[in-house]
Amino acid sequence: MGKITGFKEFERKNEASISVEERVKNYNEFNLPLKTSEIEQQGSRCMDCGIPFCHSGCPLGNLIPDFNDMVHKGKWKKALEILHSTNNFPEFTGRLCPAPCEQACVLGIIKPPITIEQLEKYIVEKGFEKGWITPQPPKIRTNKKTAIIGSGPAGLAAAQQLNRAGHLVSVFERDDAIGGLLRYGIPNFKLEKKIIDRRISLLKEEGIKFYTNTNIGVNYPTEKLNKFDAIVLCGGATQRRSLPIEGLNSKGVVQAMTFLKQQNRRDSEIKFNEEDILATNKNVIVIGGGDTGSDCIGTANRQGAKTVTNFEIMPKPPIERSEKTPWPFWPLKLKTTTSHQEGCDRNWLISTKEFIADENGILKALKTVNVAWELNKGKAPKLKEIKGTEKIWPCELVLLALGFSGPEVTLSKQLGIELDNKSNYKATEYQTNIPHIFTAGDMRRGQSLIVWAISEGREAARKVDEYLMGYSYLPTKGNGDLPNI
Repeated sequence: MGKITGFKEFERKNEASISVEERVKNYNEFNLPLKTSEIEQQGSRCMDCGIPFCHSGCPLGNLIPDFNDMVHKGKWKKALEILHSTNNFPEFTGRLCPAPCEQACVLGIIKPPITIEQLEKYIVEKGFEKGWITPQPPKIRTNKKTAIIGSGPAGLAAAQQLNRAGHLVSVFERDDAIGGLLRYGIPNFKLEKKIIDRRISLLKEEGIKFYTNTNIGVNYPTEKLNKFDAIVLCGGATQRRSLPIEGLNSKGVVQAMTFLKQQNRRDSEIKFNEEDILATNKNVIVIGGGDTGSDCIGTANRQGAKTVTNFEIMPKPPIERSEKTPWPFWPLKLKTTTSHQEGCDRNWLISTKEFIADENGILKALKTVNVAWELNKGKAPKLKEIKGTEKIWPCELVLLALGFSGPEVTLSKQLGIELDNKSNYKATEYQTNIPHIFTAGDMRRGQSLIVWAISEGREAARKVDEYLMGYSYLPTKGNGDLPNI
């Protein structure tokens, strides 16, 4: 397996970044590429560990040691074939995935793990650069019609897999461009939208039909879905969490996704009708310590915020892996993103009590209190406010980055689909209570990672194929074999 002593000879090397001072002047990606020889060295660190736990860490079951070995040997085209056999869109995961595979890497027990996510990106970008990635339309059509509702990573993965099986695929997106949260939720400095457009062009050439501004049950009657032999619902978890406290309706209290979507539209020169929401020359507070909160921080800094402050109600995680999350599990530890490095005052164990507006209803401050989490006799920990810690924070813009509670349920009522106890669309092996309707991604499992969305789309496509044909040659998780049909 590769260079057997490579993990001893070479240290982990990550991409460098353009300086903070320069990169906050625009919304472009800012990583500085490594040399091909350096990337091949990183592939050489894969250590022939016997049982590659990275497989179990990856929701897609990517054949990681195999493509690492090909990179080590300079066989980039073969590495691409192996990577694409289990992952439809490594250009997305190679930029956006938090890399649970790396946290499960055996080398990570004693040294920094393999740069798996980085290798994925370089493999697929080499493929585009060399012209190796071309449309692959099926040779035979089944004439079975399938509809994909939602064009995020789950929907796109399901669409490509079903198209490869020979079915006629139509993808419906309620927004004005394809991509879901990839398009309007992820800032350009993490994923330039030309990366999405490049892949969508290939999918179109493969025969997939895309329909934008098409909201099922709103401007597209659900009865029109009757012409499809199978339907896959991939609408995501889009119900945004809020803070039901006094002053919530003050002008200046904004949902994070509204803020991020506006900036993505500006970057793509797409017009919108709402009033501009900008952080320029404002004291900005971002409530929520996850990836969306980080994206808001990076965007606010680029817009020229006066100050950026971040609140998180949970305790500050440890810098190193906690004993509660031993290898190979996903670790509980502090995550510092490039956006945090660009400038942000981070605060933990703090709860927002009230938004304070002036006489015109315009936000001018908020009130917080420090909190602690107490053990609760075998139950979930209990939140306790600490007396005497109330504080007023001047601010003109608050961004609520509190995640999503689940999918919108209107469509479930219109189609008669059952929900589970978390208000997700209930399914058994991706099939809902209506046999020809399937569901995948966040709509089925709740808010999750992009890599899980792609995995869900692939797995759902196989179940749809089995439903339509009685069998399926589409690959199972971690198995990239696919006949040339």
